[in-house]
Amino acid sequence: MNYNKNGWKSFTCFFSAEYCQKYLKSHYIKGNVENPEVKSYENCYSFLYYLEHGQIYYQQAEKAPLILKPILLFYGLVHLIKACILTIDPAYPESTTVLAHGVSTRKRKKQNYLFFNDEVKIQKNGLFPYMSEKMFHMKQLEGEKIMMKDLLQLIPELDGLFLLHEDKKIFEKPKREGELFVLSDTVLDFYHMTENRFKEFIVSKVNQNVEFSGNGIRFKLQDHGASTISPLKFNLEEDDWVFPLHRNEIFTFPELLTHYLLLYNLSMIARYETEWWSELTKTMPNRDYPFIHFFLDVTLKKGPFLVYQYLTDSDS
Repeated sequence: MNYNKNGWKSFTCFFSAEYCQKYLKSHYIKGNVENPEVKSYENCYSFLYYLEHGQIYYQQAEKAPLILKPILLFYGLVHLIKACILTIDPAYPESTTVLAHGVSTRKRKKQNYLFFNDEVKIQKNGLFPYMSEKMFHMKQLEGEKIMMKDLLQLIPELDGLFLLHEDKKIFEKPKREGELFVLSDTVLDFYHMTENRFKEFIVSKVNQNVEFSGNGIRFKLQDHGASTISPLKFNLEEDDWVFPLHRNEIFTFPELLTHYLLLYNLSMIARYETEWWSELTKTMPNRDYPFIHFFLDVTLKKGPFLVYQYLTDSDS
């Protein structure tokens, strides 16, 4: 995985149609796309403009007041994701079914609504299931409901906030022995598993080879980059890999999917739940506010970072 953390400067190479054409051509050849030369010429400007428009949304979000940030950040991420998809699927978008969001939320929030307890539902068609399948080879997500708290607990940079508000750690930083990641035995307590059961569980959840070595929980992944299904997450603030201590059905979700779902719901709230959203940003009544505020600050940098890792991952 490329650890480039130069923000939008990292994308400078893509703001050249000539470079984008060569870049897309190499990906299409690798993906056995028919007529890679022609397809790359046809798509180089679409690819470039998706990235450019995404950058503009993010730059405006950085300057915008909090009440507008989720909307700008969500559509910024959508544009960047479309650029990623175009590296795999030269015909995107083939139909209008892939243009919907691909996820839904309650239209009307209940009394005493808490963002932490809200959930989104995965739809059959739209960008979310399409990106899940095309970018990460994930299928059969239709109908799944995912809670916001579970998603927030998959953002490594929020670990300190969870420790302050809920007095619990949500990630452990593995020790490193060369290519090996080494977890402490306390992870087994969080997962309520024996060592052997834990190893079987991890093997069943990742989409790549995982090798355990010697005594204890020492493992090596074939790859832990942006395009893989893996429990390891990259903490951008600490510049290191961490392992989630909160076990749920989505703990191996690629982080791009997590950011998409959180931003989707927050953008819907900012657009359609004006009273609740205004009250939250003005009165800060509960833990929803600090977590939402902190997440928006994190995703401002982490979204483009994750996309850049995906675009430059040799296996993407």
